[in-house]
Amino acid sequence: MQPTELGQLPWLAPTLGALVAWGIAQGLVKKYIGEVSAARFCLYYALANALVNTAFWAISDSPPAFAAEGRDFAFWGLLAYMLDGIAWIFYYQSITYGPISIVGTLSAAYPALTVIFARSFLGEDLTFAQGLGVAAVLLGCIALAYSPPSARANTQKRWMLYAGAALVIWGVSGTLIRYAYYFPAAHEGNMALFIAIGGISTLGLYGILKGAARGGTRAEWLRAFGPMATMAVGSLLVAIAYKYGPASLVTPLAGAYPVVTLGFAWVVLKERPSSLQWAGIASVLLGMVLTTAVNSA
Repeated sequence: MQPTELGQLPWLAPTLGALVAWGIAQGLVKKYIGEVSAARFCLYYALANALVNTAFWAISDSPPAFAAEGRDFAFWGLLAYMLDGIAWIFYYQSITYGPISIVGTLSAAYPALTVIFARSFLGEDLTFAQGLGVAAVLLGCIALAYSPPSARANTQKRWMLYAGAALVIWGVSGTLIRYAYYFPAAHEGNMALFIAIGGISTLGLYGILKGAARGGTRAEWLRAFGPMATMAVGSLLVAIAYKYGPASLVTPLAGAYPVVTLGFAWVVLKERPSSLQWAGIASVLLGMVLTTAVNSA
């Protein structure tokens, strides 16, 4: 991508919107449904994704989702979001068996793989300043996700396999979403439908098989809807951003949502960031400035 192609930055607004939505959603999850099981969380997220994204698809002026001319777009879009759902499952499995301090830090690094894959397979090219910005955002995300190691007795080694799988799959998924838009009849409305289908067929099925549909109270379902719907809005906004912007910029910027989560935690939960998290915030903000830099030429 040439720098001049970024002149109007049509991808920036939905990317920042996703950053805010995901950041607030994580804070709401911690406030309202932080104690629910991983399987139930997956089911809630799948249902909210289906509601939000199907509604967007229904009101969008999109071509037939599975018409012959859009078959390649449908294939890669569905594959990307089925992989995204599988990555979420692996992520929650890794939390179950491993230390959250390491798992969380590893998961924050997945945009680095998307940047590598996008450069290698999609031919995306960044300016030097944008490359520095991406690096600053990634380092900031890792700093924000890090927490002091807690007791690690009785943790099982399988968490490393699950965490590594989630890391790689998320990197591949982000690259494939951008790749899908290269094909004819690509439309963000239909991509929203693929988000819904991918989530229900992976996260939803996983939650049902694990028994998450049983035992949840009406109050818990109502409390879960706000955080999960906000997360779903973030996923939709990122899908729109991928249509207009390079994966190597969209993914790390949207993935910097812990900055917003920390702000939410400060105001609502009365938590205070550590010195390392302040450094992470500064790094992310610097990276945002650099990644949106465009040569005047």
